[in-house]
Amino acid sequence: MAVLGPNRYGKAETRVVRVTRHGDAHRIKDLTVSTSLSGDMTEVHLSGDNSAVLPTDTQKNTVFAFAKKHGVGMIEDFALLLARHFADSQPAIHHARVAVEEHAWERNGAFGHSFVRSGREVRTCVAHHDGTRSWVVSGLRDLVVLNTTNSEFWGFARDEYTTLPETRDRVLATAVDAAWRHADASQDWDKTYENARGALLAAFADTYSLSLQQTLYAMGTRVLAECPGVCEVRLSLPNKHHFLVDLAPFGLDNDGEVFFAADRPYGLIEGTVLREDAPAAGPAWE
Repeated sequence: MAVLGPNRYGKAETRVVRVTRHGDAHRIKDLTVSTSLSGDMTEVHLSGDNSAVLPTDTQKNTVFAFAKKHGVGMIEDFALLLARHFADSQPAIHHARVAVEEHAWERNGAFGHSFVRSGREVRTCVAHHDGTRSWVVSGLRDLVVLNTTNSEFWGFARDEYTTLPETRDRVLATAVDAAWRHADASQDWDKTYENARGALLAAFADTYSLSLQQTLYAMGTRVLAECPGVCEVRLSLPNKHHFLVDLAPFGLDNDGEVFFAADRPYGLIEGTVLREDAPAAGPAWE
């Protein structure tokens, strides 16, 4: 006999751009918003009864309407506003999840109306509301960093298939994917983001790395130290390998100056750093 398991539905990747006009000085917020709702959805799966289903098109329209009615400030606030609306306004919805990615723009010179897409990382957040509690995970994606020295890798396990040579000096590069769970849903989101980002960069730069795992732990620990309202940090660090090019066939020395940047395959190091007294995560990461 088959039974219905956990399920949810929503509108993925709604692209919304909100322009705020203050005379000649405009401000722009460029977001990708994904909504996901779950609750009493048994009948729609078993019989096709749609009476409990808020259409995904309605969810998309709500994103646009809220961008107009409430504006867009911090993405965490906007995500929470939407999550609470969906869970509180629909009797059949018991849990709303709203994920937001922010695409940064910078002013183009002195022109108040002209912008250029920023080369910075993508800022992210996921907000949940279940009708009683709210919780938020903030983060970033594609924060590309590189150290030209102060990284080694040696003393690793070997077997009959190991060919990798040990190194006492290497280029260490990664594209940081980080997410941090807030202890509660009342934070200074912008300040925490800048502090967490700064902590990630500082720890990467000043950690003498014997392994990328060691660097990951140092980065997570630094975020917890700099951000009191954060209780857990999750990191995914692809090892962007840089191989020294053999220039001997051309009669040239290569004393750590010319490298081949390989895009794949790559090592992928992932881990979590959390406070000893961190409250249970529940569905915060789902």
